[in-house]
Formats: sequence, C-alpha cells, structure tokens
Amino acid sequence: MTHEELEEAVPLYAAGALERSERQALEAHLLSGCVSCHTALKEFQSVAAILPFGLNSMPAPRALKAKIMAARTPTAIAEDAQEKVDTKPSLEPGEWMNHLFPPESAAAPRSFGWALSFAALAILSIGGYLAWTSYTQNVTGTAVVQQLQAASDDQTKKVAALQQQLDDRERAIVQMKEELQQRTTDSTELKDQLIQREAELEDLKFQFAARGGVPANREPEDELAALLRVPNAKAVSLNGSDMAKQASGMLVYDARTKKAWLYAMNLPECPNGTTYQLWAINDKPVSVGTFHMDSGETAHLLVSRVPEFSKAKKFAVSLEPSGGRPTPTGPIYLVSQS
Repeated sequence: MTHEELEEAVPLYAAGALERSERQALEAHLLSGCVSCHTALKEFQSVAAILPFGLNSMPAPRALKAKIMAARTPTAIAEDAQEKVDTKPSLEPGEWMNHLFPPESAAAPRSFGWALSFAALAILSIGGYLAWTSYTQNVTGTAVVQQLQAASDDQTKKVAALQQQLDDRERAIVQMKEELQQRTTDSTELKDQLIQREAELEDLKFQFAARGGVPANREPEDELAALLRVPNAKAVSLNGSDMAKQASGMLVYDARTKKAWLYAMNLPECPNGTTYQLWAINDKPVSVGTFHMDSGETAHLLVSRVPEFSKAKKFAVSLEPSGGRPTPTGPIYLVSQS
C-alpha cells in the first residue's frame, strides 16, 4: 500500500473498522515513524473516543444471540483456536504506542498518582494563598480609598468654608470702600462749603469795613490766601504797565458765586477826583468795578460780580475820573496777558 492509501485508512483504524491485513500494514507503517500519520491518528482517536456519546443505544434483537451461538460449530471453534495459536495477534488500535514507549512498572502509576495529587494540592494551596492575598489587598485598598475619600471630602468642606469667608470679607471690604468713598465725598463737600463760607465771611467783613464799620483785622495777603483756597477758583495775574512798573495784581474768580476778587499792590495814590477802574475786555471793555488807593496804602482788595468772566479775553485797570466811565479813557496801570 502506498503512503496515501495508508493515510486514508487512518480514520478507519481509529474507529476499529479495518481488516486484519490492512490494520497490520498501517501499524507497521506507524511503527516506521511516519509523523503525519501519527498526528492524524491522534486527532481521529480523540474524535472516535467521543463518538459513542453521540449514539443512541438500542437493544439487540432477541434472536441475535441464538444465531451467533448456532454459528459457533465445533469445527469453527477449533479453526479459530488454531488461528490464534499459529498467527501472531495484531495490535489493537492504540497498542502500537507501547512499542514506541514501553509501559513502566506497576509502581510507577502509583508514584505518578501521588505526585499528581501532591501537585494538585500544591496548586490548590497556591491558588488559595493568592486568592486570600488578593482579597486582603482588595479589602485594604478599599479601606485606604475610603479613608482618602473621607479626607478629600473633609478638605473640600474646609476649602468651601474658607471660600465663604473670603467672599464675606470681600463684600465687607467693598462696603467699607464705598463708605470711605462716600465719607471722602462728604468731607470734600464740607470742606468746599467751609472755604466758601470763609470767603463770604471775609467779603462781608471788607464790605462792612468799606461802609465805615470796624476795620478788618486780617492783612490783604491773608485774605488772598483764603480766596485761593476756594475750590475751582480761577486766578489771573496782572502786570504793571509803563505807568507803574512796580505794580501788580491778582484776580481770583469763583464760578459758583460769580464773584471776582482783585488784589492790587504798589499802585500809585489816586489823585484828587480820580479812581481806579477794573475792565473785563472781550469784544469791548466792560466795567467790573472801581476802587481808590489812598496815601500810604500798598494793596487793595476789590470784590465784585463778573457774570461773564469766562468770556473775557483780557483784564485791565485804568485811572479814570471819580465815579468811573462806561469805557476806558485814562491811562492803563495794570493789564493781564491775553
């Protein structure tokens, strides 16, 4: 038989369906060491081992046994016995492996069983130890995670409390800033009112002194310093002309009261029948007021209303006849820069 024919007979050999001559030929071939046939036989034997489990058992016919016993005549029995004695029995399926791997002594299976039992016990012990270790680690890890979670929750609560405190403090600081700003505004307003009242008081004092009352006790320089403290006051300086190079003046204007204070210094004494007159010059001169410099005076303070002070481009002081004039007619003694 060729190798292909023997390889095709492997499934039948595994199922025990070969004739004696075919079976002996295949076994001889297997003993020769054919690797592919060995592999195929193992696969088919594993399948053949489970085939009986897929079959339904059926009872044998009652007449089968009688037929078999009737066929066993004395002549047939003698022939079979002679054939068994004369002919070398063929290997049963799978027995050829014993030729390749001789069976061990009777003690070997027992030792192998003990070794297998010990190995199984060791595996179970190791598995139990690993399972217990894993369980212990899991329990410990769970406890640690719970502790960390509790600590995290505690820290979160503390952070929330601190954030609430910071928010409360920020609101308190904002409120304090608003109150401070309001108080600063109130203080500024009170200061402005105080300065305004002080300026008005000084104005009343000089008006009273000009009308023949008690002379003012403060010097003109002090009066000018008080006027310069008026909030939003505008100041314009006047310089002496060629008629009075040593003379000078300061004009201070308060936009709220529409009042102007002229503080003139070192002007010559007014001759008899004359007076100094202050002019606000825009398109044309407009009289602001008159004042008189007597003998021995070095300064004079003139208080008057100037409704259109911001429109004036220039201020000047001229010497005019007593009572003043509608337009300048005399020489200019003080003049501001344009």
